Amino acid sequence: MSNSSVASRLENPLVVAVAYDGLCTFEFGVVVEMFGLPRPEMGDDWYKFAVASIEMGELRATGGVRIIADGGLDLFDHAGTIIMPGWRGVEHSVPESLVQALRRAHDNGARILSICSGVFVLAAAGLLSGRRATTHWRYADLLTERYPDIEFAPNVLYVDEGNILTSAGSAAGIDLCLHLIRRDFGTEAANKVARRLVVAPHRDGGQAQFVERAVPAQHEGARFSPLLERMRKELHHGYSIAALAKAAGMSPRTFLRRFQAATGLTPAKWLLSERLAKAREMLESSSISVEKIAKSTGFGTAATLRHHFRQELATTPTAYREMFGQEQELL
Repeated sequence: MSNSSVASRLENPLVVAVAYDGLCTFEFGVVVEMFGLPRPEMGDDWYKFAVASIEMGELRATGGVRIIADGGLDLFDHAGTIIMPGWRGVEHSVPESLVQALRRAHDNGARILSICSGVFVLAAAGLLSGRRATTHWRYADLLTERYPDIEFAPNVLYVDEGNILTSAGSAAGIDLCLHLIRRDFGTEAANKVARRLVVAPHRDGGQAQFVERAVPAQHEGARFSPLLERMRKELHHGYSIAALAKAAGMSPRTFLRRFQAATGLTPAKWLLSERLAKAREMLESSSISVEKIAKSTGFGTAATLRHHFRQELATTPTAYREMFGQEQELL
């Protein structure tokens, strides 16, 4: 799909990042990197970018950086997308002027995103009432205590509620921004941006696996690499623990323990994750039927593939293709 054909659906390309005294530098940098850099390779219909300050004058950012914004909250009136890159502290109240400006922008149809602690600003504005949302795992209890009407999603990197989107920890802001680019301009454009950043265009899993998993010993990772690569190339095969353990030169019990130490997952969970990743890739980039994708990725039938898509991704293969795939006829 060409950028121009996708961009025509983006009615308002202006992205406005919110700046404030005590600005979270990393989160702000993510937003600038994603939407504020010139990207001539994307054509003339790429995003426009501006920074709106909630306070007058020069702002301080974490790390001693000083910032002078493009304008004030009046920029919200022209924005198609507004991004709240963190907040200066969950103990700090949200100014009423910011609350009212966000509500007006929402009523006018702007999409509003938060990264990490920025969710507390959206919650204070009442934009998350009755919606699913997420934030960094260490803020989860406080968010649900303060705002019990929010349906907190603990095991995701981001939540897309249409015109309201929230991300988990700071780095998950990258995932959320790439998701928005994928929504607006398609998979190819998101992949190009990810490649320039040298990050994965789509990460799997929830916050817990990035928080609690110990770093595997280097020799274990090297020992399993050939086996994992073979399994990736032959996802359509069936695998038993006994056969995998034999291939790794271990007893089944030792294999299970060391596999989980090396990957953070059981063999079954790892294989499911890889099969889903391959199925998503095929749905995004090809016109192969869902039935054929199911067979080639080891799910066997389209019904089984649909079951796992609903269970793991809360969607269906067809809906996923419609959102992220190329505009091609099904074979």
